[in-house]
Amino acid sequence: MKDKVYITGHKNPDSDSICSALAYAEFKNKTSSLNAIPVRLGELNRETKFILNYFNVEIPTLIETVKTQVSDLDIDNTVPISPDTSLKMAWSMMKKYGVKTLPVVDENDSLLGVVSLSNLTSNYMDVWDNYILSKSETKIQNILDTLCAKPVYMYSDNPQLKGKIIVAALDANEIKNLVEPEDIVICGNREDSQLSAIENGAALLIVTGNHSVKENIIELAKDKKTSIISTPFDTFTTSRLIIQSVPVKYVMTNEKIIGFNTDDFVDEVREIMLETRYRSYPVTNRDNKVIGTISRYHLISKNRKKVIIMDHNEKSQSVHGLEDAEVLEIIDHHRIADIQTGLPIYFRNEPVGSTSTIVASMFFENGIRPSKKIAGILCAAIISDTLLLKSPTSTSVDKLMLNRLSDIANIDIEDFAKEMFKAGTSLEGKTPKEIFSQDFKVFSIKDYKIGVSQVGTMYIESFLPVKDDILTLMDNVCKDQNFNLVILMVTDILNGGSELLVVGEEKDIVERAFNVKLDGPYIYLPDVLSRKKQIIPPLTSAINSLK
Repeated sequence: MKDKVYITGHKNPDSDSICSALAYAEFKNKTSSLNAIPVRLGELNRETKFILNYFNVEIPTLIETVKTQVSDLDIDNTVPISPDTSLKMAWSMMKKYGVKTLPVVDENDSLLGVVSLSNLTSNYMDVWDNYILSKSETKIQNILDTLCAKPVYMYSDNPQLKGKIIVAALDANEIKNLVEPEDIVICGNREDSQLSAIENGAALLIVTGNHSVKENIIELAKDKKTSIISTPFDTFTTSRLIIQSVPVKYVMTNEKIIGFNTDDFVDEVREIMLETRYRSYPVTNRDNKVIGTISRYHLISKNRKKVIIMDHNEKSQSVHGLEDAEVLEIIDHHRIADIQTGLPIYFRNEPVGSTSTIVASMFFENGIRPSKKIAGILCAAIISDTLLLKSPTSTSVDKLMLNRLSDIANIDIEDFAKEMFKAGTSLEGKTPKEIFSQDFKVFSIKDYKIGVSQVGTMYIESFLPVKDDILTLMDNVCKDQNFNLVILMVTDILNGGSELLVVGEEKDIVERAFNVKLDGPYIYLPDVLSRKKQIIPPLTSAINSLK
């Protein structure tokens, strides 16, 4: 079975984050033994939705965490049993699967209870009540299976066993005084004992030793509505085994059951197990169907999720629970940040305009041609991240990859870019929160927590009506999440510049970084298009220069 690995971009994903993850999943599936699964950490913006729809590419699955869950463990895939299963059958299944607990489920595989080895043994040792078959509502089929018996005559398909169990070891006269209507009578081949039991209204006659039953006995049984079965076991063994025909619903635990779901986190499971002392616990899936059991030893060899990180290497931008996962690779084009790994990994970081440029290069370096769809989304991501090669982050490598990919995707770069930017940069109908959050990243520079969002638009005038509302939102984000500084870049794609909206106690850092004076919360920076290359480095230098 191939190892599953999740390929993920950053939170608040942009087009490069999503497209590079999709493309790299195709690359890994073609070149490795991994089962590479592209995932996303947030909702797609309009531009990315347009790209995936244009090239008919499926949206990656949304995940919230990579913390180890029960679904990542090699649990015991024990077959659950029905409540009518006999104790003997339950015991046989425990031996077969090497477990000490079995989940009991209804017809929809939903959990009803659990039956443990201790349930079976304590019941078997403690049963002195010869009305046990009646009280447990034991079915005749359980008795037939348990005693390896065969029917001689059955009054009905499912006779109701309401009486007590009697071993007819006495003479016929004594049996008359013991047997009452509805009783279950175990006897050998003594004809007088058989007749006496039937005459007194026994509901079930169990003939031991595989002895044949005479025709006159059968005829009387028909007349008295007594069922007859024959077992190969002797009388002692039969009387000992018949208790094992009791259904597990009679002995199972069905109150205050402690179980787990496949989505539960292993850390939480461990805490609950420390507080309880059960040998094993039932596990259900998202449909509440029982799929197996889990024990303490499963937690010792827990399997961490495997992750490949795309388009970032900053922990604050990455998936929740990353510290609990195994990072295999990082492919990125940003600054080196703070993600740490326990083992050496493949880390490819290049000063190009897009992570998708790096992924495209890896295809061609290995003599592999990306599919037409993947070539298309890689083109779109490069165009998006480099603003059609206008951004200062763009390089000759970006241009080379864009041209090679566009040939495979069979698109006109200029025409597609206009269509994509038009679809993706319109702010019409968006709330202030949607505008601000669609490409928001958090940066830790020394002891400063800085948030920078970027919005690109071909119609910067459309931003004016929501300016004040966005400033209010930014101010709340800054205070509620303890940011030193929150910035929104509104990038004018046509004219090649950005207006910055700035809030926070450390706004003077922006003035120091760009050697300008803020006009209230605003500042316009001509020719500034790149957050990565033209915003973060000056801010970092300004903070580092502070004493």
